[in-house]
Amino acid sequence: MAPALAHSRRLLRLPGALLLLLLLLLASLNRVLARPPPPLPDSALKEDGSWLEAGPQAAASKPILPMQDAPRWATAQGRPRCGVPNLPHRLRLQNRQKRFVLSGGRWEKVNLTYRIMRFPWQLVKEQVQQMMAEALRVWSNVTPLTFTEVQEGRADIMIDFTRYWHGDNLPFDGPGGILAHAFFPKTHREGDVHFDYDETWTIGNNLGTDLLQVAAHEFGHVLGLQHSNEAKALMSPFYTFRYPLSLSPDDQQGIQHLYGRRLVPSPEPHPGLAPPAPGPTRPHPKVPPPPQPGDIDTNEISLEPDACDTDFDAAATIRGELFFFKSGFVWRLRAGQLQPGYPALASRHWHGLPTSLDAAFEDPQGNIWFFQGPQYWVYAGEQRVLGPAPLSDLGLTTSAIHAALVWGTGKNKIYFFHGGSYWRFHASTRRVDGLSPRRTTDWRGVPSEISAAFQDSHGYAYFLHGRQYWKFDPVKVRVLEGFPRLIGQDFFSCAAPVTLPSNAFL
Repeated sequence: MAPALAHSRRLLRLPGALLLLLLLLLASLNRVLARPPPPLPDSALKEDGSWLEAGPQAAASKPILPMQDAPRWATAQGRPRCGVPNLPHRLRLQNRQKRFVLSGGRWEKVNLTYRIMRFPWQLVKEQVQQMMAEALRVWSNVTPLTFTEVQEGRADIMIDFTRYWHGDNLPFDGPGGILAHAFFPKTHREGDVHFDYDETWTIGNNLGTDLLQVAAHEFGHVLGLQHSNEAKALMSPFYTFRYPLSLSPDDQQGIQHLYGRRLVPSPEPHPGLAPPAPGPTRPHPKVPPPPQPGDIDTNEISLEPDACDTDFDAAATIRGELFFFKSGFVWRLRAGQLQPGYPALASRHWHGLPTSLDAAFEDPQGNIWFFQGPQYWVYAGEQRVLGPAPLSDLGLTTSAIHAALVWGTGKNKIYFFHGGSYWRFHASTRRVDGLSPRRTTDWRGVPSEISAAFQDSHGYAYFLHGRQYWKFDPVKVRVLEGFPRLIGQDFFSCAAPVTLPSNAFL
C-alpha cells in the first residue's frame, strides 16, 4: 500500500474533533513556515558583504566582543533586553561599593561624531535622527561630552539597524528578545551600535519598542558603562517603558565617574569655574574661550626629552592613569606600562597649554588643572573651560606653584607646594585656606624643594625632585625606608646607572 494512502486511512480512524484539531495545527504551522521575513531597506544591498552574512559559519572567523563568552542571553519573565551581557558575578563583587559598573574603557576625547547607516521601516529618517540626537543629549547634559552627526565616512559612533546574523558574531533573534547591542570603548569594534531591524520601533508610546529609551541605553555602553544593578537605572539590562526619559542618580554617577561633570561659563565678570549643572536643562556652552597666544599649534617637530635622562616638570594621576610632563611633552602610563605613541605633545590632548608646566592635578569633580608661572588653566577632559587665569584668584600671593598633590582616600585634600612651603586648597571654593603657608617639614622625610607630586591607587604619595622620587606612607605619615630612588629606573624601566669604583681610570 502507498505510504500516503496508509497515512490517510489512519487519519480517518481518529475521532472527528481530534482530526479537526490536528488539521488546524498543520495549517497554522504551514502559514508560519511560509511567511517571508521583513526585508531590509534597499540600502542594505549596497553595504559590504560582512553586514549580510548569514549562519554561524559566516561569523566563525570573526573576533568576539570581550565578555561575550556566555550562552545566549535569557530574558526575565519574557521581558525584552539589551544584548550586552552582564558582568560575571565574580567581577560584580569588585564593584559592590557602587551600583554602576564600568566596562574598563572610555573615550580619550570629549567631542565625538556619530553616523546612522540604515533606518527602521516604521519611522521616517528625520524622526530617527531626532531620537538619536536626544538620546545622546541625555549623556552630554551631565558631562563635557559633545556629539555631532556626520553623513559619510567613518564616525566615532556607527549606528545601524540590521537583523539576524550581521557580521559581528552576535545575531539578533527577530521580534522580542534581544533589542540591540553596542560595543564598549577600547574593544575591536568600539563605537558600533546595532538595533534589531525586526522590532516594532515606536516613539513615545508603549505600543512597540521605544527607540529613544533603547538608544540612550546603548549609548551608555558605547561610552563605557556596563549594566547597572539598580533596577530603575537607564542602564538596567531589561527594557521597561517609562517617560519622560532621564538618568537615574546611579546612571549619572557612573558616567561622571568616567568623564567628569559638565561645566558652564561663570556669570562673574572674569572667567571662572561655575558649579556643576544640577540637571539636564542647563544649556551647553557652544562658544569656546577666545584664543590665547599659546593656542596656535605650529605642528613643528621638537626633540623629545629622554625619560631615562631628565627631570620632570610635573606629574599627575588623571582618570586613573599616570602622566609625566616635560618641556611640552607628556608620558602616559597605564597599570605601570608606558602607552604606545608616547611621549607626545601635551598640546595634542589639551589645546592651548604652554610649552612647559609647573604642576598639574585632577580635582574630585574630574576637572584637570595646570599651572605655569603666575597663571593656571582648567580643562574638562580635553576641553578648556578656564584660563589662563591669575593665581591671585585662588588666594595665592606666590609667583608660581611648583607641585600639586591630591591626597586622601576621597581625593578631597589638595595641597600646593612652593619652595619649602605648602597650602591646603579647596576646589569647591577655588581658594586656599589662608595667606600664610605651612612648612614642608610637616611631611617627614620629604625634601624641601619639590618639582612634582601625585598619589597612587593605594594611597601612597610620591614627591619628585630632580631625577629622584620619595614614596610617602599615609599610615606612618613619613617617607618609606630605601628612598629616594630613580624615576627613570622604576617608572620607565631604564637601565640602572653603572657605579664605578673610586679608583676607576677613565
